[in-house]
Amino acid sequence: MNRKQFIGLAGSTALTLLLNRKNLFANTKAGAQGEFLFVEAEGFTDYGGWDLDQQSMEITGSPYLLAHGLGIPVADATTAVEFPSAGTYRVWVRTRDWVAPWKVPGAPGKFQLLIDKVPLKETFGTKGAAWHWHDGGRVSVQKNATLSLHDLTGFEGRCEAILFCKDVNFEPVNDLQALTQFRRKLLGLSDEPTDGGNYDLVVIGGGVAGTSAAISAARQGIKVALIQDRPVLGGNGSSEVRVWPEGRTQQEPFPHVGDIVEEIMPTPPTPVNGTRNALNGMFYDDSKKIKAVENEPNITLMMYERAFRVETDNGEIKAVIIQNIQTGKRRKLKAKYFADCTGDATIGFLAGADYEMSKTGLMGTSNLWNVLNAADNKQVLACECKDKTALAMQCEIGETAQPFPHCPWAIDLKDKPFPGRKGYKGQWGREDPLSNLGGWYWESGFDKNPVTEIELIRDLNFRAMYGAWDTLKNVDKQYPNHRLGWAAFIAGKRESRRLMGDLVLTADDFRKDHSFPDPAFPCSWHIDIHRADPAFDKGLKGQEFISRASEGEGYVYKKIYWAPYRVLYSRNISNLFMAGRDISVGNDGLGPVRVMRTCGMMGEIVGKAASLCTKYKTTPRNIYEKHLDKLQDLMRMPGQYRAENMS
Repeated sequence: MNRKQFIGLAGSTALTLLLNRKNLFANTKAGAQGEFLFVEAEGFTDYGGWDLDQQSMEITGSPYLLAHGLGIPVADATTAVEFPSAGTYRVWVRTRDWVAPWKVPGAPGKFQLLIDKVPLKETFGTKGAAWHWHDGGRVSVQKNATLSLHDLTGFEGRCEAILFCKDVNFEPVNDLQALTQFRRKLLGLSDEPTDGGNYDLVVIGGGVAGTSAAISAARQGIKVALIQDRPVLGGNGSSEVRVWPEGRTQQEPFPHVGDIVEEIMPTPPTPVNGTRNALNGMFYDDSKKIKAVENEPNITLMMYERAFRVETDNGEIKAVIIQNIQTGKRRKLKAKYFADCTGDATIGFLAGADYEMSKTGLMGTSNLWNVLNAADNKQVLACECKDKTALAMQCEIGETAQPFPHCPWAIDLKDKPFPGRKGYKGQWGREDPLSNLGGWYWESGFDKNPVTEIELIRDLNFRAMYGAWDTLKNVDKQYPNHRLGWAAFIAGKRESRRLMGDLVLTADDFRKDHSFPDPAFPCSWHIDIHRADPAFDKGLKGQEFISRASEGEGYVYKKIYWAPYRVLYSRNISNLFMAGRDISVGNDGLGPVRVMRTCGMMGEIVGKAASLCTKYKTTPRNIYEKHLDKLQDLMRMPGQYRAENMS
């Protein structure tokens, strides 16, 4: 069997765990016909053109495969399976109609399940606003077969798991706890995780902040684990999200703060339409960050791993439990100190740390996107389209027209303004309409929870993108040779939970140049708060997708501002650091600190402070109270400076 494909008999208790509650007593045993096969989508051996999406695991319970084709059907995901025996099975596919929450027509995420290249009669992704088991009817199979997920539209179809059961009256449950128990039992894994090692510092989150923290700590001689749930490092500054890292580094009086950040930053490309956002993925140079981490012998890098549980004792974190998003295997990592660089403050939240999160008026989330001209051979050759070969051949013979289907399920923009439509541009946008598409101000989620509703927020961004492109192509009759070129499916968040430290930094501290005795990292970005842009939100209550940044008097400060060290550790979890947009700031104080180069410098300071904590066997708070001079001595050292190993 391949990974995460399980066969069994319902004579065990496994299938009972998955039994629909309404039938729990009417069908207490499956009998001889209870043979089953359970296939996790992330366990397919070949994803084809489908993407692995883990960002909603707290809600779905598992990653899923996403057919993110921008309107072009993606290549099949395939895997070989072995059934308990040949015969007739009832098929269930865990999926959803992703536009159903908005009660719009069309069900764009349609896909088929093929068995040995023969599709089932049922089309999936067409029912239900919530994740559920979609009944696929009955099918006769041989003992061995090949399964394929066959995308029909390219419009974000999604599959989480497939279940075959010989008991044709069986109905699986959607209860997340029962489903999780079922998965674990079939995996043959105990709820007790295996030993993942003991470290001085565990850094959770591999964005610019977490990567910088890990490198900084490792160079000071302590043993570090870096946990990242994606295949790349860099977070919002990676090829998956493509926000260009901003913020000024290497400022006086500590000009070496920022050395590590600059070491892992990609070479700045020439801006396109005035921006470095949403460019070709190679410009974000994911490999540079990974190589920098792998070159540090004190770092254990764990990719595809998601932290989901924390063990605490008397206000101190003892361990984090991580789960591999492909295999489901769990490990426990113990450490003296932990750094929450998740952006969502996941570790602090699970540990019971004091935190704040705005209920309304949040800064939103972006899924950047771009378009390309199929009549321009250079753009075609440089594109990252999943059908690049077919597109190149098409354009080579002069067939450059790029039709786009009408999207009745997208946000209806035929009578509404949006940046990129003739006569409209976003804040600081350029005159060229195309330069106004897919940029930083394409943002939604101002009234939604960025943790529990992130799939909904991301999908709203998709509906805005597809609605705008549908309008431009089919209503305004513009850009006949253009097509969607790339769009992020991993959300780029601006705001989420913020962990409270001994000091909570506010925008007024920047405005009044309030200095503190523990300057730790320089801030240069303006007090940048995003809200829904009233110029584009009429008739779109709850579906606003264009933002406006704060600007002008009251949102700038006079000079480089050095933020205090005390915003980088938890006030009630004694061994927890944080770096990134989850540090101890107020809602308005987040504006000037959240850009990535600034977040990376937070990580550098956290790494240095963690090394001092290890050396003196003390707490992050005590570094401020008794060892601040030693922290500042380290801040004066070049980023390449290496201390002797302490472990």
